[in-house]
Amino acid sequence: MTKIGRRVLALAALGAVLVATPTYAYQAKPRPAAVAAKPAARLDTVEILTSRGPARFTVELAITSAEQQRGLMFRKSLAPDRGMLFPYSKPQRAAFWMKNTLIPLDIIYIAPDGRVLSIARNAVPHDETPIPSGGVIGGVLEIAGGRAAQLGILPGDRVLNKIFPKG
Repeated sequence: MTKIGRRVLALAALGAVLVATPTYAYQAKPRPAAVAAKPAARLDTVEILTSRGPARFTVELAITSAEQQRGLMFRKSLAPDRGMLFPYSKPQRAAFWMKNTLIPLDIIYIAPDGRVLSIARNAVPHDETPIPSGGVIGGVLEIAGGRAAQLGILPGDRVLNKIFPKG
């Protein structure tokens, strides 16, 4: 057998092995969906000093533009002691909406001095109507719909978190 004949035979044998080998052996293992979805949220605490006493929440921080745009969209529930805090690097007017939000929320607009400026109570799921802050704010806290009334949270109440000045 010539050199060329042996090479052709070797290539044919290699081709047969590759064809007979299952394709999954050459595929990378997929990452679990939980790992690939998104990194764990940064958590912080917020305390609101009301006339009934302090109300405490564990909050996810929505810091990046993507986090702020997504907010609490697509969530099927929100525990009564949880929420999301949207800090702003500079005071500004804002308006939130409920696009793709499945649950009612109380949207608490917080003035730059750390006082509750206004509250949009029980914002309606899926409503795309902008809900304005009613003035310049330094942050927004979203909590489960109805919680602000249950806890007695009112405009003027003090919000304690590192993004607001102490006072």
